[in-house]
Amino acid sequence: MSKPVILLVDDTRLFLTLEMELLKQAGANVITADGGCEAVAMARRYRPDLIYLDFDMPGMSGPECCATLKADPVLRRVPVIMVTTAGSDDDVAAARSAGCDACLSKPLDRATFLEAGRRFLAQIDRREMRIHCRINVVFRMNYENFSGTCNNLGMRGMYIGFDGDVVKGAPVEVSFILSGSNSSLIEAWGKVAWVNSGEHRNKQDLPEGFGVEFLDMTEESRVLIRNFIENCS
Repeated sequence: MSKPVILLVDDTRLFLTLEMELLKQAGANVITADGGCEAVAMARRYRPDLIYLDFDMPGMSGPECCATLKADPVLRRVPVIMVTTAGSDDDVAAARSAGCDACLSKPLDRATFLEAGRRFLAQIDRREMRIHCRINVVFRMNYENFSGTCNNLGMRGMYIGFDGDVVKGAPVEVSFILSGSNSSLIEAWGKVAWVNSGEHRNKQDLPEGFGVEFLDMTEESRVLIRNFIENCS
């Protein structure tokens, strides 16, 4: 199944960047517009499956843009989620009057943002995108260094095949190199999220080991992991 196309519309670059990041991890092709007029043109050109539309914009406002989209016989069935700043009753009423299908208010959180979109677009994945791989990993726990093999990798964590003793919740530092990343060393800090060994081994399709939840890493490392996942998916 091909990825859905989602149009994000906001005159503030910060919010566009935030929304793009939220949707990038949900398996969607994202296009953006920074105003109502551009949004209408982009929608007519790309025929998106879903539109997140800012309420307060200079020039053509969110409600005006929504009304224009809903008046277009080709685009009128495209779901529009209006994003307001204050979430006041007047703003919601104006958005509904313009024909929007749902309303959200800022500040946005990932779960609410994605769940609103999933009401209209089931293809938005509930889970983060992960890939199967075999990557040598060096990790440090309890002041000791160990080595293992990463069997799957995502933006939020990885699974490491390892036959030693591991305690859920233990802090862990991981280091590894991704192919095609110019041999750049990636370092991340996290914790053991779950254990899959001994009496706790519930996933027989994976080797004995444990899952790591990433808690901190450099922005450069995030970019390298994201590019690797997108190139392999």
